[in-house]
Amino acid sequence: MLTCDTYLMPTRLGEALHAWSEAPAGSRLVAGATDILPYAREGRGGDVHLPTMIDLSRVAELQGYEVRGNRVRLGANVVYQQFLEDPTLVRLLPNMPSCAVWFADDQIRQQATLVGNLVNASPAGDGLPPVLTLNGEIELARLESGQIATRTMPVADFITGPGRTELRDGEIATAVTVDAMEGYGGSFQKVGMRRSLVISAVCCAALVKTDPSGRIFEDVRLALGGIGPRPIRLYDIEDMLRGQEMTRELVARASLLPADRVASRSRVAYRRAVVSGFIEAAIEDALVALGAPKPTPEQREALHA
Repeated sequence: MLTCDTYLMPTRLGEALHAWSEAPAGSRLVAGATDILPYAREGRGGDVHLPTMIDLSRVAELQGYEVRGNRVRLGANVVYQQFLEDPTLVRLLPNMPSCAVWFADDQIRQQATLVGNLVNASPAGDGLPPVLTLNGEIELARLESGQIATRTMPVADFITGPGRTELRDGEIATAVTVDAMEGYGGSFQKVGMRRSLVISAVCCAALVKTDPSGRIFEDVRLALGGIGPRPIRLYDIEDMLRGQEMTRELVARASLLPADRVASRSRVAYRRAVVSGFIEAAIEDALVALGAPKPTPEQREALHA
């Protein structure tokens, strides 16, 4: 059971920051609350009592998104369902719809926020690898002499380990800004311990763009989650593929490289096997999204014979 002494619902960022700066130790910020509620159920966190909960879901400055040139600023209250339903987000962030469709279920997607997923900093958080491929930067706000001050930093630097971030006392994450990737094919792969509402054991995000001939990798972006204390971008494999002719043999060869990066302390052999398959599948599915034919099982088997 989750209980608290005080529950606040500010409507402006300044009001929220003031409440957060004065909240007693042990208080929590929530937006969708899709992480804290399951944790507080008997059997996981047990009974959880907080002095103050500050609900950010009505803060005006955290709503919606804005396209700024070749970047998209996503307010902290943008939920996963929007990546499936909003045509602009579907067009500009092509690996987020495939991430969102894997994320929990319809009801949770209507509540769960991408920025909340980043701040939670789970090693297997679904939203983290796609945001890394999108060169995400997180925006953090605080009060300084009564005025709102902000800073930004790459999401890759913001997350420092399981449940650990560079968020400072009194700060609130207000947005994440990502590259607009129109014309790319995107994909997301995920596997876990069950078939539905699954927490990732391993997840992989990909973005691929081809040259006008459709034969050359013009750009490739890859990231993995669930294989260590924080998600990682696969820059060396991206460099290996970029500018090369697209062949199934090249993709299969590249997919073997990340296995040695598995730094998890459990199920290491399983994760290494999954990682290789996921890199290959993620690139192939991203190419399929651009109109390429999907490889047959026989073609895949021949490559790995």
